[in-house]
Amino acid sequence: MRFSQKMAKLANGRAFSSAGSRVRRFLVNWRLPVKLEPQAIIDTIDRKKFEEIYARYTVDDPGENWPKYLDLPRWIDININRIRAVGLDTPAHKRVLDLGCGAGYFAYIAQLLGHDVVGLDIDQLRMFADSTRMLGVRRVIWRVRPFVPLPNLRKRFDIVTAFMICFNNHKMPDLWSVPEWEFFLNDLARHLKPRGRVWLEFNMEWDGSFYTPELRDYFESRGAKIDNQKVVFNSGVRAPASVSPVAR
Repeated sequence: MRFSQKMAKLANGRAFSSAGSRVRRFLVNWRLPVKLEPQAIIDTIDRKKFEEIYARYTVDDPGENWPKYLDLPRWIDININRIRAVGLDTPAHKRVLDLGCGAGYFAYIAQLLGHDVVGLDIDQLRMFADSTRMLGVRRVIWRVRPFVPLPNLRKRFDIVTAFMICFNNHKMPDLWSVPEWEFFLNDLARHLKPRGRVWLEFNMEWDGSFYTPELRDYFESRGAKIDNQKVVFNSGVRAPASVSPVAR
């Protein structure tokens, strides 16, 4: 599909679910440096540079493979919804760490809204490198691994996000369980401001689950609010009442 056809999809944008949501978005949008609407965000992106990236990497039917992220209207819309869900649709300045930042759309929109954002990802896909460079997203190259601390990022964050998580060995035989997540969350705490928030969204595994019942119980023991694939820590990642030693 041509880029111009992709852009035309914006004309069929989703209707707001209620008059109340329309009013809320209007009241929020007028205080922000840019309208939190797909076309308004797309208009801030260098069209010529994006078209060069699109021409370089597009395929006819990407399916679930990484060229799907070239469907700009779709993924800008998805990431606007993420911005709203996480609570970054506000003039209040936040420091944000986005784990697995991918093409950089979420980090870019957050930056447009005035937030200080660091993306973290592996340097495996050339398209993601080109996209984040085009968008001016600061990207730290790092692979999240079990029982290995995150790098020193020289600041603490108000919000840490991770969408469509793959660093937990998604769909692999050695999928992370409680010990790996315990180490990760304990380490993540040192990168958070007091009562900093963590927003995790899991990918579905082969069996249709997002995590095991044991892992769900563990997350809840650390104060998480869970809604299907979403696991959200709204006031830090406090230690559970009974902390077991991390087994390796």
